[in-house]
Amino acid sequence: MPQSPQGGNSFRYARPMASPAPARATLEQVAAAAGVATSTASKVLNGRPHVSPETRRRVEAAIERLGYAPSTGPRGGVPVRSVTVVFRTLGDPYAARVLEGVLAAARDHGVEVLVDVLDLPGTRGAEGATPLSPAWVRRQAAQRVGLVLVTTEPTAEQQALLRAHGVATVHVDPANPLDDSTVSVGSANFSGGVQATRHLLELGHRRIAFAGGAPTFPPSAERLQGYLSTLRAGGVDVDEALVRSQAHTFQAGVAMADRLLDLPRPPTAVFAASDSIALGVLASAQRHGLRVPQDLSVVGFDDSPAAVSSVPPLTTVRQPVAEMGRVALRTLLQLARGEAVDSHHVELATTLVVRDSTAAPAEG
Repeated sequence: MPQSPQGGNSFRYARPMASPAPARATLEQVAAAAGVATSTASKVLNGRPHVSPETRRRVEAAIERLGYAPSTGPRGGVPVRSVTVVFRTLGDPYAARVLEGVLAAARDHGVEVLVDVLDLPGTRGAEGATPLSPAWVRRQAAQRVGLVLVTTEPTAEQQALLRAHGVATVHVDPANPLDDSTVSVGSANFSGGVQATRHLLELGHRRIAFAGGAPTFPPSAERLQGYLSTLRAGGVDVDEALVRSQAHTFQAGVAMADRLLDLPRPPTAVFAASDSIALGVLASAQRHGLRVPQDLSVVGFDDSPAAVSSVPPLTTVRQPVAEMGRVALRTLLQLARGEAVDSHHVELATTLVVRDSTAAPAEG
């Protein structure tokens, strides 16, 4: 055994040699694998026209096989050239208000804004045109485009793909829980649920129903938790028959209210997790011959333009939707420049707006 200079035994461990990192695939290698010119591979990568579908498929397959990722995306604090806002659907006033905020902030910062939609009815799109597909993500990276994803539900694979390609991304009201490596902007949904439920309790209601969106949709789930927490804090037992969850649509509001109002002991008030649902509740109440607010009080969530023009005008929780869009755009530009953000999950305050759809319950 070898001796140390001091005469003691010494042990020498050989550090295992690290395996060399695999070489990053180049665009030239992609072109060679697809049997095309490098300029043609570049056209496919950047989503340019004048490439046949068969050639495009071959290049896309080579990109997938080689694991090619462009080095021209917004890495290392390179500002984005433009921003794409991806909506799940545009059939909702909420989407227009988020976009209004994004556009206002983009105008202040001199950034171009593009819009894309996941659930676009009646269209299939060109090869690789679907938002969040691998080809689509590569194109955003190559063109230095940042993303604002609004109420979308990106998979773990899609999130990993965005990170791998260095695409700066901010989520607005994501439809699925996100890990701490992602950045999101939303409203204080739990507090909004507390505000709505407390208002109805203070009016004297005790049979308060909840009509929500999909239970897996985090904003709706947080509003439900605010409702449940406030009932329990007020000493009111939660009646499971009064808790309904379906979707953030007018039709779902009608369906949920129909079931609630047909109960042997119907509610005297309904907290709807969106104004769209609340408008459906109003329609159902009218069909049941109930007066709002004399026979049934209704609270919504959003403070959409429809809340003001409904009959009666809707008491609702105002969430600063346009401001969410502005904050998302500003945060995205910070990320793209390589700057630290104040918080990975920003929650903006909500406010209760009392109008004519709520009142004390009728006696008896």
